[in-house]
Amino acid sequence: MHAIHYSITPVNPAMHVFAISCRVARPDPAGQIVSMPAWIPGSYLIRNFSKHILSIRAYSQGRSLLLTKLDKDSWQCGPCDGELMLEYEVYAWDASVRAAQLDTTQGFFNGSSVFLRVHGQEAQTCSVEILPPRGEVDGKWRVATSLRRLTAGMHDFGLYQAGDYDELIDHPVQLGNFDLIEFEACGVLHQVAVTGRHRGDLKRLATDLRRICEHHIRFYGEPAPMTYYLFLLRVVGDGYGGLEHRTSCALIASRNALPLHGQSKISDSYRELLGLCSHEYFHTWNVKRIKPAAFTPYNLQQENYTELLWAFEGITSYYDDLALLRSGLISEESYLELLARTVTRVLRGKGRLRQSVADSSFYAWTKFYQQDENSPNAIVSYYAKGALVAFCLDSLIKQKTDQAASLDDVMRLLWRRYGMTGVGVPETAVEEIAAEVAGESLDEFFHRSVHDAGELPLAEMLELYGIKLRLRPASSARDSGGVIGKSKAPVQDIAGRLLRVDLGVTFKADQGFPRLQVVNADGAAQRAGLSAGDLLIALDGLQTTTDNLETLLERYKPGDEIEVYAFRRDELMTFRLELQAAEASTCYLEIDTEPAPAQAKARAVWLGLGR
Repeated sequence: MHAIHYSITPVNPAMHVFAISCRVARPDPAGQIVSMPAWIPGSYLIRNFSKHILSIRAYSQGRSLLLTKLDKDSWQCGPCDGELMLEYEVYAWDASVRAAQLDTTQGFFNGSSVFLRVHGQEAQTCSVEILPPRGEVDGKWRVATSLRRLTAGMHDFGLYQAGDYDELIDHPVQLGNFDLIEFEACGVLHQVAVTGRHRGDLKRLATDLRRICEHHIRFYGEPAPMTYYLFLLRVVGDGYGGLEHRTSCALIASRNALPLHGQSKISDSYRELLGLCSHEYFHTWNVKRIKPAAFTPYNLQQENYTELLWAFEGITSYYDDLALLRSGLISEESYLELLARTVTRVLRGKGRLRQSVADSSFYAWTKFYQQDENSPNAIVSYYAKGALVAFCLDSLIKQKTDQAASLDDVMRLLWRRYGMTGVGVPETAVEEIAAEVAGESLDEFFHRSVHDAGELPLAEMLELYGIKLRLRPASSARDSGGVIGKSKAPVQDIAGRLLRVDLGVTFKADQGFPRLQVVNADGAAQRAGLSAGDLLIALDGLQTTTDNLETLLERYKPGDEIEVYAFRRDELMTFRLELQAAEASTCYLEIDTEPAPAQAKARAVWLGLGR
């Protein structure tokens, strides 16, 4: 018998309730302390999973024990001489990849949201029995998880095991009806469990994922660090997200992102899905095994601070789409379009001039994961800008070594020194290894690009490959940039001045009217006194809707003054607004068709052309 044994049952799917038990063979005789994690690794926000516990009780040898609440996440059981049993129920109705969800159609959970931690016994081996649902459910349910099977058959309900608590909570579980496909990558069995209604070509998905997985395994070097890997993919009407685990990942995507039967072209939505899969799979190395010292081990009851998320998420964000190109799934033009869109996302936020990616990493808990209407003016994404830092660092190392070394070598060294040894990465190690690979100090680059806020040397680095960075105003609110090889320039007057105007806001529809979500710092709306939450109803006496706003603005030029009518809460307000020229913050990349030999060589090395 294992020292700690759990069981979990979808006891009331219609009411979204799991029943869980935890049996502790040798509890602390003074009174065993147990707790629920406050957060889940990979998602840096205190989520207080204990708030979903509906009831909890403890007993030993048929006798009820007193449970004393120590804090919002922890309890202490009364002293007992024999085996301790805890029984509790968890409400599960979180439709994300981070917690637990249950209804009559399917069930999903991460261990951190359902399994109590037994203090002082986290290193003990444990078992978990996953039991079939009670009550009426749709179809015949199965189990998809990368937890090691003890007596359970493949995809069956039954007994599973883990070497310790950390391993137990690092294998999400999908229950219900799902389509299953599999493939081998570098000798490792991979499976994809797809939950949700769809008409996708899963054979095509498996073929494409195999190329991505083989690329990442060979990037770090065979053999792979796992003997089995599972993609848990839930397809929904509209959704996107993923969370990495040591031998699996949990994904949510639109069902329309799946490739269709007979479709050879990679649509934008399918490209996005492949990029998501690539991102989470790359985390198998970078985050799950190469991890900050601050996460070794995780303290699941409080925030774990590090300035290195720009490296772990940003570098992963750099390689996720690059792998699609290097594995032959997308074209050079398609990849550069994605890169230009990342540049656009960063340039459209004024926060890039206020916050460094090191600070963005450190304050992820309170700023990045708890954004408000002013966040675009105050913070920068360690994902997006981190990916651009990674691109610049990669290019700088190549430049200094005449293409003999790159960021690839930095990642492989991190893998050998930290990932393979289980030692946490110190806060300065990424910079030190990069300097070692480059053969000289890179302190100036890291100071400017990582530890200070400001612009990155993107144009300079792209020029190394015969690629020019071009900027233009957005053509519409839906324009995400990325146009390659040709300019979509705005209309100009005789003097060459930009005519397109911009309010400097983002908005969403509210009963047909534009409700301001973000008011950009120093934009026309902000200078006029408009605020996030204001509901625009008229410009110069004409009714304004989400459909006609851009059309109305086409009548004006920079410098024109207009009268804006808006409701702030229930009060009608009037503003006098001077229109500004639309900012040239939309990026596209222009490829030199006749690059210098050195540029052509550098581009081929970077993009993996001809592999």
